[in-house]
Amino acid sequence: MANDEIVCGCNGVSKGAIVNAIQEKGCASVNDIKACTKASGSCGGCKPLVADLLTLTLGADGVKTVKEGICGCTEHSRDEVVEAIRSMHLTTTKEVMNVLEWKTEEGCSKCRPALNYYLGMAWPEEHEDERESRFVNERNHANIQKDGTYSVVPRIYGGVTSPKELKKIAEVAEKYDVPMVKITGGQRIDLLGVKKDDLPKMWADLDMPSGYAYGKALRTVKTCVGSTFCRFGTQDSISMGIELEKRFERLNTPAKVKLAVSGCPRNCAEATIKDFGVVAIDGGWELHVGGNGGVKVRASDLLCKVKTEEEVIEWAGAFLQYYRENAKWNERTSEWVQRVGLDSIAAALEKKEDREALVARIEKTLSLTTDPWKEIIEKDELRATFEERASPELTAAQQ
Repeated sequence: MANDEIVCGCNGVSKGAIVNAIQEKGCASVNDIKACTKASGSCGGCKPLVADLLTLTLGADGVKTVKEGICGCTEHSRDEVVEAIRSMHLTTTKEVMNVLEWKTEEGCSKCRPALNYYLGMAWPEEHEDERESRFVNERNHANIQKDGTYSVVPRIYGGVTSPKELKKIAEVAEKYDVPMVKITGGQRIDLLGVKKDDLPKMWADLDMPSGYAYGKALRTVKTCVGSTFCRFGTQDSISMGIELEKRFERLNTPAKVKLAVSGCPRNCAEATIKDFGVVAIDGGWELHVGGNGGVKVRASDLLCKVKTEEEVIEWAGAFLQYYRENAKWNERTSEWVQRVGLDSIAAALEKKEDREALVARIEKTLSLTTDPWKEIIEKDELRATFEERASPELTAAQQ
């Protein structure tokens, strides 16, 4: 590689800058380089290349071995933290930090959201979600944009809407002078440029569920028209997609999760680059997992084939819960499947009684969820937070 070739595209860090940090500033680990140059500090896709540059520059013996915890505040790994939460019945982030002797009293923007997720996953009935431990998008239930405004994406199940629903969205967009209305890649409608103090009023006027376009949660279930209209459709992909989305909406996950259902092997819904993809075949369904169409594109792996719609729902619930219980926070299914191996996942889901146990746990979690937009509309104390447009929050979000 030439010295001016970019290694970290997220932060514009070249090979030369990394080598200079190693040679001139004494960086001897990936974490050192991240702190010095920001390389590998965003999406993490360049981390293996940064590690290779370390070895190339210092030699294998010169690279500093660092026990990596979930963040710089602790040396405890994800598995150690989750085990402590379960075995010692810890239910708050303060308990975890105290018992596991966190280096910092308040934690950081990396470990606090992770702990909040692990606690909710382990103790869904006892742990109260800590709003202050979530990023600004998840605190405000909308995506913040570069000018400080927000985007609003209502839930549109399976990408299917109606003239009445479209009229309502159009009327709301006109009422609040929304500067851009855009169709998303997940077959939904995005209202961009909304002021923070208008969000609760807009949600009330829409009277639609949150689409969770901002969260580490189920985002969309993309569908094609399937056998409902298509000449080539072998199964009803629309009803399957709507059923999956209604079943798992509001589900918190380690990272964002996208589903798709294609009505035939032509795969018009692009199900094979989704976290969980369903492809209709003659007489059944193929279930695919671990796909990603984002920064690191990855085709999914075929998990299994099933015959009935009930089996699709069961396997989907079991897979999502197994992912929730075993993945690292902020780890997409594509990374998780590669890390643990498809065979280990298939083995964990092979027995029906194991799948049913996982489904029972995911259903318990889902039974405790509420729609955040409606909750904010109905509670004065939550709605009031949108009227206080505090500048520190916007500053933190934009950094």
